[in-house]
Amino acid sequence: MVIKVFLATSSGSTAIKKKQQDVVGFLEALKVEYAELDIACNEQNRMWMRQNVPEEKKPSNGIPLPPQIFNEESYCGDYDTFFDAKEDNTVYAFLGLPPPPGSKTFFVQLSLKGLITQSSVIYLLHQGFWFLLVSL
Repeated sequence: MVIKVFLATSSGSTAIKKKQQDVVGFLEALKVEYAELDIACNEQNRMWMRQNVPEEKKPSNGIPLPPQIFNEESYCGDYDTFFDAKEDNTVYAFLGLPPPPGSKTFFVQLSLKGLITQSSVIYLLHQGFWFLLVSL
């Protein structure tokens, strides 16, 4: 699975540039495989991003701003949801990825294949997809 980060390499907005750098820098620090897809220089990337951000996640003007993050074709979120996941130490779940062995968020494996848990958080691997289950 490759994480896709849609960004604008020639953005005039300092805020957008900082957000893009934050996402890319954090993914690099975690050693997460990702691809940068430029929406400023590539019309196909821009149109794909706009069409695949869910309607309820689009701003009132209907045009989502970068960075937007996808796991292959599956929408993960925008910068704000990425930031929240980073603050909550749930970035791997946000990205739809299992936590890597040896990381802070790697969980103790149980006897059931594909099921890992720590306190009230459970990751379940089912048919190639990771699901995050939280017990309240």
